[in-house]
Amino acid sequence: MIIPKITAVLGLFVLMACSQKPVEKITNSIAEQLKSVKGKGILFGHQDDLVYGKNWSYVDGESDVKRVAGDYPAMFGWELGGIELQRTHNLDSVPFSDMKRLAIKGYLMGGINTFSWHPFSVVNGESSWNTENDVVKHILPNGSHHKEFLIQLDRVADFFKSLKTDDGIAMPFIFRPWHEMDGTWFWWGTKNCTAEEVKELFRFTINYLKNKKGLTQMLVAYSPDRNFTTLDGYLTWYPGDDIVDIIGMDNYYDLKIQDGEKEAVKKLHLLIGYAKEKHKLAALTETGLENVSDSLWFTKKLGKVLGDSLISKELSYVMVWRNDPKVHFFFPYENHSSATDARNFLDQPEMLLLNDFNKLKKINN
Repeated sequence: MIIPKITAVLGLFVLMACSQKPVEKITNSIAEQLKSVKGKGILFGHQDDLVYGKNWSYVDGESDVKRVAGDYPAMFGWELGGIELQRTHNLDSVPFSDMKRLAIKGYLMGGINTFSWHPFSVVNGESSWNTENDVVKHILPNGSHHKEFLIQLDRVADFFKSLKTDDGIAMPFIFRPWHEMDGTWFWWGTKNCTAEEVKELFRFTINYLKNKKGLTQMLVAYSPDRNFTTLDGYLTWYPGDDIVDIIGMDNYYDLKIQDGEKEAVKKLHLLIGYAKEKHKLAALTETGLENVSDSLWFTKKLGKVLGDSLISKELSYVMVWRNDPKVHFFFPYENHSSATDARNFLDQPEMLLLNDFNKLKKINN
């Protein structure tokens, strides 16, 4: 009876090893592409660029960036909030069927897709912006609503798995969960949970999606808001080098106050220093000026930040928020007072739109 006992023990060790398996690190085509063009330009991205603009909605081939600057952005941003409830439309009223189709289209055109996720709470059913109840501690392993949270993650994974070309190629993408955790406006922010709880939630989310669900075509971005002045402050919620691929920051505030661009530069220098040390990518993952109320914002604010000698050499991409025809816009539409300035900004050699990005990839190949 000795052999069965040994076999059982060995089996237990195998199970333990599998359950503790770290996130798989593989070569990702997005990482390869971004590394190959680093120093030659910064990719420009726009949220929901292909689905609507200031004066149009769901017209194939349209894009406010293309209308103003003559080309599509090199990156396309999308929002998953609502997918966890099996809704047909996300929280910005974009049908997930259109999101899937247009994300794949953007990929086939040569662009990069990045996804954010503002989930509805499984504790009280409220949106990400409802901070009346604590949520994070209840959805972590051993929490009261962990099983319900797993169902949410399964639905996110199912959508990501559906992002395939007609010949079955899984589309690589960037996932940016639990962002702006240094603020107080989300239920995973500083008002409702500890930094350690956010780290655990972040790690669990990515380990589950990559190791349990097999989403190895995913790169992961870490992006607090601008509420830090030191590297230690920035890394307060950092889930680990084995989890994160892109060292990012969201920053609206610094780019709308007088001389705030100087603060934005300092913070990006901190990010870039850490990214270089850890051999990772750096990005300004979300920014913009609502309704572009400053007609020179793109050249005088964002342009000054991205034109910094270190940032222009080391930053991989910048993403501005969406142009919702019913709510607000963050990139000018045709004939808007800031359209010429935005076009001049994107004409700068350090800024890459889709055709620029594709040409550089061909040269590097």
